[in-house]
Amino acid sequence: MRTYIIRRLLLFIPTLLILSMLVFFTVRLLPGDLVDILTAETQFGVSSEEEKERLRAMMGLDVPAHVAYVRWISGILLHGTLGQSLQRGNAPVEGKILTRVPVTLELGAAALIIGLVIALPVGIYSAVRQDSAGDYAGRSVAIFGLATPNFWLGLMVLIFPGNWWGWAPPLRLYPFSEDPLAHIGMFVVPGLILGTGLSAATMRMTRTMMLEVLRQDYVRTAWAKGLRERLVVVRHALKNAFIPVVTLIGLQLPILVGGSVIIETLFNLPGLGSQLIQALSNRDYPMVSGINLFFATFILVNNLLIDLLYATLDPRIRYQ
Repeated sequence: MRTYIIRRLLLFIPTLLILSMLVFFTVRLLPGDLVDILTAETQFGVSSEEEKERLRAMMGLDVPAHVAYVRWISGILLHGTLGQSLQRGNAPVEGKILTRVPVTLELGAAALIIGLVIALPVGIYSAVRQDSAGDYAGRSVAIFGLATPNFWLGLMVLIFPGNWWGWAPPLRLYPFSEDPLAHIGMFVVPGLILGTGLSAATMRMTRTMMLEVLRQDYVRTAWAKGLRERLVVVRHALKNAFIPVVTLIGLQLPILVGGSVIIETLFNLPGLGSQLIQALSNRDYPMVSGINLFFATFILVNNLLIDLLYATLDPRIRYQ
């Protein structure tokens, strides 16, 4: 197991290197840069090409992309820094990321918890009570969740309850130390919206795998012994059916992180997703590259943890 983990960690290096190159050079294909955006604002008062070049030199935008990449990756490898943001204040990118990571992680955790609380019981019940009214209701809800985009559902929650009942979800994030209930309440609605897609896919997978396991001979033997339904489902069926479900959940976690980009913007959450949108709008290349590198690292670590969890769920799996 230790050898396997070390080998996977070593593979992170070339993977992250290739991803960093793709992100770094792709974002520079966008038309214009920060200087063009600033000079387009009348209050900045810069119009000549000489002034623009002077600003680009001040911001380090006057060098070719490959030179800028070498400087950026050298800063990561030699100094552990992701560079300086091009926005006012020139704050370190890693500092801004660290201040916004907790919000994104809280939103992802809320979506994951809500999605699993909905999906697992409904999926298990639908399998145990196949073709019942509850089964049809659960499958209908799952199809609705799969067919409904998160951003559309978020817009509907923001628009219609306010027009009909004068209610709107909270759009200000209170610090946990200041008001714990208000802080947690800020993540309930966006977490429910993000968790809808996760719960739908997980519900269908749980139902499918439970139906397959419940038809196995050892489960029939457990029924024939007269064991209680709860014992058969929980002890004999659920654990074996849960391995593909864990795989699906692991694949969904990056989607939750990616989905936070839109949901954080809609609900005014100061997380990495909203920061990424702002950085793209302002052509803040170091910030965009740093956030995407963080997301890539998160996905790689997540995949490794999911693979290691397989060995816990199924003792037959051995990593060499």
